[in-house]
Formats: sequence, C-alpha cells, structure tokens
Amino acid sequence: MLSGTRKIAIGLVVPLALIAAACSDDTTSTTDSASKPAVTTTTTAKPAADTSTKTIVEIAAANPDFSTLVSLVTAAGLADALSGPGPFTVFAPTNEAFAKVPAATLAELSADPTGKLADVLKLHVVSGKFLAADAVAADGTSLDTLGGGKISVKVSGSEVTVGGSKVIKTDIIAKNGVIHVIDTVITAADG
Repeated sequence: MLSGTRKIAIGLVVPLALIAAACSDDTTSTTDSASKPAVTTTTTAKPAADTSTKTIVEIAAANPDFSTLVSLVTAAGLADALSGPGPFTVFAPTNEAFAKVPAATLAELSADPTGKLADVLKLHVVSGKFLAADAVAADGTSLDTLGGGKISVKVSGSEVTVGGSKVIKTDIIAKNGVIHVIDTVITAADG
C-alpha cells in the first residue's frame, strides 16, 4: 500500500507528465527578430537513420536518388575533397534534377570533368555549415560557393530557393557538414 504522501506525489506527477506530453509536438519553428517568415521543420515519430558519422560523399553514395551526382563528383575528382573535414554545405541535385539538364549540356560538361563539370558542381558547395534555420537570416543575400560565384538565397513563405533551385529536403547532417536536396541543377552563378 502507498502512504498518503506517495499517493499525492504520484497524483501530481502523472497529470504533469500527461500535460507535458500533450503540449509537446515534433515541430520546431525558427524566426528572427526582423519578423521574417519562420522556417518550420517537422520531425517524424521515428527518427531518420543517424548520418552524423558519415561524410557527405558516403551519405550521397548510399542514396540511390544521388547516383548521378555521385558519379559526376567522382568523375570531376571532387569526392576526396568533399570527404575532407569541411565543414561544407552541399545543395545536392537529385537524379530527377539532372534529368532536366539537356543531354547535350550534360555531355559537354562530362567531356571536361575537371574543368567545366567541376566548376558547375562547385556551384553547389558552400564552405561552412549552413542549416535550414540559417536561411531565414540569409533571405535576400548571396552565398559564396567553392566555384567562386555567388548563389542567391530567397525565402517565400515556407519555400526556400538557392541559386534559383527549390530546396526540397533540408538538414541531412554529415560529420563534415550538411546536405540540402534541390530540385534543379545550378548551372550558373547569380553574380
């Protein structure tokens, strides 16, 4: 049997735990003091596989949606650099994004893997770790890419574009940076 004090303590703890659980949700919103739109990320009940012990290249190589990107990064001789300590932010086009590039353009880039192809791929890489929440603060600015050019960041409601490409998945954390998935290949710097 429980003493009266223990019954009261349990009677207080259980409702508090239920209230805390009911008030908890899996959504995080971030906004800055300049009243820019909030970027909302939602986590699922089952967390994604922990990728923080893998490099950007290892994560991309393990995802079949990035097979074209991995093939081109390897051909351009950039895989070792993107496996280095970083940190890097990679705006990773999917296979679908590469399918939008005219075949002649892709062939021309592939014909010069360490030149033109490497230059285009470097437009997708920024030095440093740039998370989705950082997009709010960067709205209306440009990021310096490893390709030497700048790509613009624009936030409109919950949509973020980088270099004119829509970000479709954010914050895939790697041990040497972060990957954001984009729907279009960035082929030229903004400025």
